[in-house]
Order: sequence, then structure tokens, then C-alpha cells
Amino acid sequence: MTTPMLLAEDVRKSFGHQEILRGIDLTVGHGEVMCLLGPSGSGKSTFLRCVNHLERLDGGRLHVDGEPVGYRQVGDVLQELSPREVAAKRARIGMVFQRFHLFPHMTVLENIIEAPRRVLRQSKEAASARARVLLDRVGLADKADAYPSQLSGGQQQRIAIARSLAMEPKLMLFDEPTSALDPELVGEVLSVMRDLAESGMTMVVVTHEIGFAREVADQVVFMDGGVVVESGPPGEVLTRPRHERTKAFLGKVI
Repeated sequence: MTTPMLLAEDVRKSFGHQEILRGIDLTVGHGEVMCLLGPSGSGKSTFLRCVNHLERLDGGRLHVDGEPVGYRQVGDVLQELSPREVAAKRARIGMVFQRFHLFPHMTVLENIIEAPRRVLRQSKEAASARARVLLDRVGLADKADAYPSQLSGGQQQRIAIARSLAMEPKLMLFDEPTSALDPELVGEVLSVMRDLAESGMTMVVVTHEIGFAREVADQVVFMDGGVVVESGPPGEVLTRPRHERTKAFLGKVI
């Protein structure tokens, strides 16, 4: 039996007395794309942050490529890893946020090579060569010496994707990567993500872009109230949803 890239079992997370995730079970195979849909506050972004241990679990387990996220298994007990160990594991999980989080005082090239040089200990020459390949891949080969303030929002988000790819991740997480963009800039970011999916990158995408989910996803998951309401192939969930809550949501966004 093949080990999935991402396995979530009864994942739970609370903030104070409010339970945000109430037992999430999900599986993403190698090379698959999962799109998470749902209203604001349904727990989608919190789940992504748990996957790369930006948030600690309050219950359940998460495994990426067969290994616990943020913990090590010692007998029947999970022991939390040190911050240094967590950072090393997190390096193989790329994450692209709603906002771009580029360093404003660094050029595009410097933004991309910073983490590979510091975390992966790559030489400046090797990191720069890889960065230029990635810039060409996201259609911004001519922007290496530009600063983030000189770029459009769509260009900044494509740079953020290139920066994540520079760490050679085995799993990419996208948290509504187009929600902060002007409508005319959405397509250029989705095009890069579509190319990533076609190249075999395993991706979990929180999005409201139903067309993208229909075209690219292997699985569509609808979440509400911290639980998975419905999941399945996009042709089923998006065109023949079984649950009334899913139907109501899709009726508003399609």
C-alpha cells in the first residue's frame, strides 16, 4: 500500500473555548491536487497551518509522506520536535499565503535565494542559478533585480510561489492565493498553479476559484463549521453535491 503524501486523522484544533477543527480526516496521494472550499471561518486556513505545524494540534494526527508533522513517534507517545527540527521538516512543505510576505528591502532574486542559502546551505551561485530557472518558470525572468514595490500583486504572488519552490518542497499549500488580487491578475497566478499541478506537484489549495477546482483538482472538499461536510471528485461535488449545505454554498459562489 502506497504511503499518502498527506494523511489527516481526527485532526482537532481549538482557540480558547472555540473548537475550529472538529475531527478532520483527509488523505492526499502523491501528485494529487486537493481543493478545500467553504465559507470564512470553516477551518480551511487553520487546517493548512496545522499541516506545516504553524499551529499545534489539540487532537488527532497529521503525517506528511509517512512522518508525523512536528512530532516524533516514541513508542505509543508523540514527542514534539525542537524548533530547529520543526524548521527543517517545514522546509519541505511550501506555503503560499493570501499576502505575499516578500522582504521589501530585498530584490526578487534575493527574496528567492534567502531560504535556500540559510536553511539548505546552498552556495549563492547554486541558489541564484536555481532562482533564475524558477523565475523563468513563473514568467518573470526579467524581474530578478526588481524590488517587490515595483511589481503588481499578481507578479508578487508568482514570486512568492517561486520562493517556495526554491526549497524543493514535496508538498505545496496554498491559502487563498488569489483572494488579495485584482480580478484581472488572478489568471496569471492560477496559470502558474495549473502548470505546477500538471508537473506532478502535490498540492492542497484553499480557494474560492471554482473553475480552477473543477479543472485541476483530483479531490474537492467542502468544509463548514470545522468538519468535512462532503468530499469527492470535482465532477461530483461541484455538479451533483449531496448535502444541502454544499448546495447552498455553491449556489452563492458559482
